[in-house]
Amino acid sequence: MKKIFNPKSIALIGASDELGTVGLGLAENLLEGKDLRKIYFVNPKRQEVLGIKCFDSVLDIKEKIDLTIIAVPSKIVKNIVFNCCEKRVGAIIVISSGFKEAGKIKEEEEIRDIARKYKIPLIGPNCLGIINPLINLNASFAPITPKKGNIAFLSQSGALLDSVVDKNKLRFSKVISYGNEADVDLTDFIEYLKTDKETKVISIYFEGIKDGRKFMRIAKEVSKIKPIVAIKSGRSDKGKEAVGTHTGTLAGDYSVYQTAMKQSGVILVDTLEELFDISLSLSSLPKCENGIGIVTNGGGLGVLAVDYCFEMGIEIPGLSKTTISSLEKNKAIEKVINKNNPLDLLGDALSDRYAVAIESLLKQDNINGLIVISTPQLMTEHEKNAKIILELRNKYPLKPIICCFLGGESVNSAIEYLELNGIPNYPDVKRAVKSINSLIKK
Repeated sequence: MKKIFNPKSIALIGASDELGTVGLGLAENLLEGKDLRKIYFVNPKRQEVLGIKCFDSVLDIKEKIDLTIIAVPSKIVKNIVFNCCEKRVGAIIVISSGFKEAGKIKEEEEIRDIARKYKIPLIGPNCLGIINPLINLNASFAPITPKKGNIAFLSQSGALLDSVVDKNKLRFSKVISYGNEADVDLTDFIEYLKTDKETKVISIYFEGIKDGRKFMRIAKEVSKIKPIVAIKSGRSDKGKEAVGTHTGTLAGDYSVYQTAMKQSGVILVDTLEELFDISLSLSSLPKCENGIGIVTNGGGLGVLAVDYCFEMGIEIPGLSKTTISSLEKNKAIEKVINKNNPLDLLGDALSDRYAVAIESLLKQDNINGLIVISTPQLMTEHEKNAKIILELRNKYPLKPIICCFLGGESVNSAIEYLELNGIPNYPDVKRAVKSINSLIKK
């Protein structure tokens, strides 16, 4: 896997300078990291691409190649794979489609068998490639290289991966499109990520599992060390049919997958939004016991939060006599008549009121985490609230704080401050509650 995720040399077979081609997209992305590794282009029909000399064959390159990327018509992929194996490259990524997903199972098995004979790992075919943002490696034709983070995202669908990567706020340690899984499969990547120091959470989009027993064994082992959050498509009968024509995967019965994921310790979610909301909270906040406090300057939103907590089995402890006493003694909080959990600070709450409320609740022993809601009232000091939350997060590091700063432009800088400092913010109360629920030890 080191040859895949930290190659010192890469050969792109099918490099092109023609607009709108995969070969051009790959070439441009690879050249972003040209100062960190050697890049070679192979295309017998070109003298050069983007100012880089083109070789007629990978066999013409004298230097050792760690990783080759193949982006040529499917009919010639077999010969190219054979050449790569003769060259004894470290690993192969086949971007090209037109294999199992197109009914050409034999052709896919042939390239797999060649790679296995030479003991060279092969990713794909029919995939987007891989990205390692930490070393500026974009060996894919994704539109951008995402920012560095600690979430690894694995996707059987390249197009879905594209749409996720294009969201600039998401940060990743690894991004992997594994396509048809002719050789290296989803489970192999999960096993590798178990010991990847940069990865804290593993997020997955999958359509089917190639080897269920192998997956359950590895996932059960890895999920004890790092959270695995997954979403599966092909849950309906029509969806299963669509999966078969997409990556040639047998989708299987969804209820079986639900049971298997639960037994393996995998958190199975329903939407992409939920996939990354939960991944974000798990990647940046500690786990906690049940018992959550809610601070808000909007009473209705506090009530909604309680409703969602009730639905999810989250306990909302009442405020202790000690907590109430400390609140009553503080001038900043004297206007707040109802000192309960959720604690409604009223619409005119300034940052000093938030500071007292947040710390008072965090001090209470049976409040193990906090949701802080901030709505854009005329008096609201969003940025000051954000700074107070960071200070108190650092003071009480074992108690997770999740924010729900609502509004438009007036809250953008505060949200950016929170996110830069590893405090998740969600623009919807239910999303915030779901995210803190994922942190509660079950």
